Amino acid sequence: MLERAFREEWGRVLAALIGFLGDFDLAEEAAQEAFAIAAERWPRDGVPASPRAWLVTTARNRAIDRIRRERTLAAKTRLLDTPEATEDEVDETTIPDERLELVFTCCHPSLALDAQVALTLRTLGGLTTEEIARAFLVPDETMAKRLVRAKRKIKVAGIPFRVPPAHLLPDRLAAVLAVVYLIFNEGYGGRSELATDAIRLGRALAELMPDEPEVHGLLALMLLNDARRDARFADGTIVLLEEQDRSRWDAGQIARGRATLDLALALGGREVYVLQAAIAALHVDDPPDWPQIAALYGELARRTGSDVVMLNQAAAIAEAGDVEQALAVVDGLDLDRYHYLHATRAELLRRLGRDVAARAAYDRALELVHGDEERRFLERRRAELAR
Repeated sequence: MLERAFREEWGRVLAALIGFLGDFDLAEEAAQEAFAIAAERWPRDGVPASPRAWLVTTARNRAIDRIRRERTLAAKTRLLDTPEATEDEVDETTIPDERLELVFTCCHPSLALDAQVALTLRTLGGLTTEEIARAFLVPDETMAKRLVRAKRKIKVAGIPFRVPPAHLLPDRLAAVLAVVYLIFNEGYGGRSELATDAIRLGRALAELMPDEPEVHGLLALMLLNDARRDARFADGTIVLLEEQDRSRWDAGQIARGRATLDLALALGGREVYVLQAAIAALHVDDPPDWPQIAALYGELARRTGSDVVMLNQAAAIAEAGDVEQALAVVDGLDLDRYHYLHATRAELLRRLGRDVAARAAYDRALELVHGDEERRFLERRRAELAR
């Protein structure tokens, strides 16, 4: 119960405390102390009727006690004007949900992207420094320093703890969604716990911003892609979509993803995450409508100007039956350092019977690939070529 409460309530509790205290470090220390007290008391006394309110109230009391002990009254006088809170019979409706303010603070454009990601996972996702470091393959000390620098930057720069003004919201929301999607993609490549955390963050954003179609679009995209998680890998290698065991797909999650996409469309969504979710929904059809997928990728490419999107469009064009046209698109892209370009080009050349050129393309992809599962897949495909 406590572990579930930690995962579910950490972001809400920490956001409420930061809004109350105005200090990331003090809020985090108080939240950790409250959860530690819960770990001691709840098994003995039972779980309170409102765990979140209990945790916030307990943490506030401990923070105020600490401020008194450290005799920083001059700097923190306003905290002492707050009536003493009790740990029982508190009304959860009196505790504001300030997660939205927190996520916009964590994703402020003055912070480096790696700091935005780390701070979002720490504060909204409840991951430990060690978990974040492990997920992004950096030493614990490096991640700890990254988090300290980010919190210091927020304090020194006076980054406001608030939702940005209306005229800044579109650009700032795009940054928030990009951070969540980056976290998801890190998990989609094999670290499934990160994908789960990203979906949890997406659900929180959808709850907090119910009228934003791109928020629902991103959540739908993550749900639909993650539903195929168990079928994407087998024997330590990637399994192509057409070869995946559909019985291992999460049908319930696909249904939730489609419903979320429908909501995004009903809200008038036609931007990049809604388009990607629509493409993901077509991918799980049996059979996929490849001409429609290619058309949607074309629309997405026009909106983003992204060569990566055009690479995906080329793959869809090939699946629709025009491999020569797909190869012409791929050969016009400026993505020489991107292993997926060479892997896609190798597959197209393979289909056209140009095995020597396909082998060279596989070799180039293998020079650039990092993931072990993808490396094994490319090695197997290369070995299947005629000698």
